Order: sequence, then C-alpha cells, then structure tokens
Amino acid sequence: MNGSTARLLALAHKGVAHAHEAGADQVAVTVIASTFVDLAQRDGRLEQVSESRSLSLSVRLLVADRSSTHATSDLRPQALSAFLRRAVEVTRCLEPDPDRALPPKEACGVAEGVDLDLVDPARVTLAFETRRDRVARLEKEVRIAEDRVPMRSCTAWWSDGSKSSATVFSNGFEGTREASTVGAAVSISVEDKEGRLPEASSSYGCTHLPELPSERQIAREAWERVTARLGSRPAASGRYPLLVDRRVAGRLLEVLTGPLSGTALHFGRSCLSSRLGERIGPEGLHLWDDPLVPRGLGSQTYDADGFPAVRRAILEDGVLRTFFLGQYHARRLGMDPTTAAPSNVVLPPGPRSVAEIAADLPRAIYVESFLGGSTNTTTGDFSFGIRGALLSHGCVVHPVGEMNVAGNLLNLLPRFLEAADDPWTFGAWRVPTLCFDDLSFSGSSA
Repeated sequence: MNGSTARLLALAHKGVAHAHEAGADQVAVTVIASTFVDLAQRDGRLEQVSESRSLSLSVRLLVADRSSTHATSDLRPQALSAFLRRAVEVTRCLEPDPDRALPPKEACGVAEGVDLDLVDPARVTLAFETRRDRVARLEKEVRIAEDRVPMRSCTAWWSDGSKSSATVFSNGFEGTREASTVGAAVSISVEDKEGRLPEASSSYGCTHLPELPSERQIAREAWERVTARLGSRPAASGRYPLLVDRRVAGRLLEVLTGPLSGTALHFGRSCLSSRLGERIGPEGLHLWDDPLVPRGLGSQTYDADGFPAVRRAILEDGVLRTFFLGQYHARRLGMDPTTAAPSNVVLPPGPRSVAEIAADLPRAIYVESFLGGSTNTTTGDFSFGIRGALLSHGCVVHPVGEMNVAGNLLNLLPRFLEAADDPWTFGAWRVPTLCFDDLSFSGSSA
C-alpha cells in the first residue's frame, strides 16, 4: 500500500468513526481519489485539453433499521463531521428496511494470492508533450491513410487516468484498490456519392500503455470501418445467421445478464427467475464472471458488499449457474448472495477464425454495431438497430443499414453456433465474435 492509498484508508476510518459518534448503527465508507487527462484534436489543432482531480467520500448508513446513502467532496474534519450528523438525522426519517444491513464480518474479505497488475507506473510520469504527440500522430495517421473517399472531418482523442479507493465497514472489513487506464480513439466522417455522411470510429482502452495499439492500427481500422459503410442499404427482411462483431457482442449478451440481476429478480421482472440450474443454451456454451483477470478493466479483489472476488460460471455447457445477488437482494429473496454485478464477462474463444466461420454460411448478416434498441427483462424480448454487411460465404454482398434484429433471449441462446478465435480484451466484456443461427431481421420488402 502506498502513501496515497494509506491516506484514503485513514479518511475512511475517520468517516466510520464520525458516523458512529453521530448515532449510526452500521456504516460503510468509501473514499475515492482520481485523476484524468483528456485531449481532443481536430484539423491539426487541439480542441480540448482537460485535467480533472477529485477526492470524494460516500457513506452507507443504517440507523434503527433505516438505510440511506450520501456523498460529499468536502473532507475537512469539521465539515465531514457535520455532514455525517445531518446524514444520520435524515436517515432516522426514512421507512425501516432492515435488509440493507451489512453482511457478517466472516463473509467479507479480499481475494488473496492474486496480483491483478492494474497500475501502470509509466502513466504517472506521462508528460503532457507525450500525450499531445500521441493524439497528433493519431490524426496524422488518419490523413495518411485517407483514400479517394472525401473526408469531411476527423477527430482524435487521447485519455489516461488513475483511480484509488479505500473502503471501511463498521463490521471490521477494509480494502483498497488502485487502477490506471489509458485510451485512444478516432472518429472519421466521409461523404459518399449520394451525399450521405457515413461515420465510424475506432477506440481502445486498457490499463497499461504498452498494450495500446499503435496510432497507425487505430487509424487504419477506423478507415476500414467507415469505408465499409459506403453504399449501405437494408437487406431483404427474413431470417439469417448472425455474426456479431467482438466489439459489440457484449451488447447482445446484456440481454442475458439483465434478467440475472437482483433488481429484476426481486421485482418479478426476470424471465429467468425459475431457470437456475436448467439448460438455456447448447452444450459448449460457457460464460464466466471473472473479476480476477490480470489487467482486466473490470477486475477487482472484492465487490461492493465486501465479498472476496471469485470466478463464477454464468453459463456452464449452456446451464444457468449464477444470479447476480448482492447482500440486499439476496436477503429479500431468501437466497445466498453471490455478487451484485458482473465484473469481467468472459466467453472462451473457439478454434476457428471469423473468415472460416463466415465461409461456411451461404447467407449471413454481420453486425458491426448496434443502434439504440430495447430489451425487456420480464419477457426476454429484444430489438436493436444494426449496421454491418450482408455476407455470402464470407464475401460482402453489400453493406447494410436501416435494419433491425429482434428476438427473444430464450430463443437466442439455443441458436448459438460457435465463437471465433478473436476475443476482445479492451473492455470488461471479453468476448469474441459470435455466430447465432436463424435470427429475424427486418429490412426491405424486396
């Protein structure tokens, strides 16, 4: 533990002590310190340079079976003491809710024997000139890669930051966290022959600077994505196999994790409430919640309830194994707690490339991005706007847009065919490109 984290831990302990003095029965305090730097460049000029620093304290209180949550950024001793006194007074006015109590001390802890390696020391010493050069090189690479398609605009971004936190519960639990992030992105807008203005972007984020792709790779990928949208039009409505790109496959899988939440289960809005332990997908479909991935953007050694982080199967050979139940909803449902929310969601890659999978499909729709959409955790219904391409044996027939894909979760999962060998590692959804069979798409009437 470094000196900065030790300071946060001392502040958290003071918060617990002040809350107890004010009359709280149970207290959970988290103190967070963060620093973020963001740059944006357009047409050779920096349009935005910002640096933000914050220090804040959040507190959960239980007073005579009444619970509330409060936050403040004024951590001066007298101000903090007064803030917590008022918070306790307000809490006394609420309706009783004893299920909000802290878990027993023996249930709390920190995962031991793991090094998540979430902090990049190089980010701390990163100079402004280096950040400026990186964002300038990114825009330059976009212009070098410019094709014959007229480019209307290009904006490049750079961001990096760090976040440290300390949590102390009045039951004796305490834990600290540190993580850094770095990211780069570029957005391109072009003009096609019909006067439309397709646009696309490429973005990456990770914990360590050396893992960030080169500016050339990011720029070329953005060009590939925007030129692939030229001349897009809807394909004929019908049922097609679906290939969903690894960048956005997590958006589709959220149709599954939504009904698994404690909130959906508690309020009777889950289509999976009675399906725990049952097969809802094919054999070979595995999905994990893994908070212990080294350098993972969702990695952690303990969760919001102070439970030690553990790897859990969500789906195991298509069988539903986990609900996301924090302490509160588990008590209300009379069930054992797991964890309140997913961390890194991992779907293991398959043996074949996207090209090999697509080559076996006489007709398929490849989805490169989703546009808006809606999901219903009660019924499992979903509908998303899509952009991508109509494929025939892996070859692009034409780009597609102005289309929707719709279905139901309980019909989607059994139609899973396979995962490609290209897992996405620049996000908390660590998922490869996925292939599903026989989904309903609405497009043109032709």
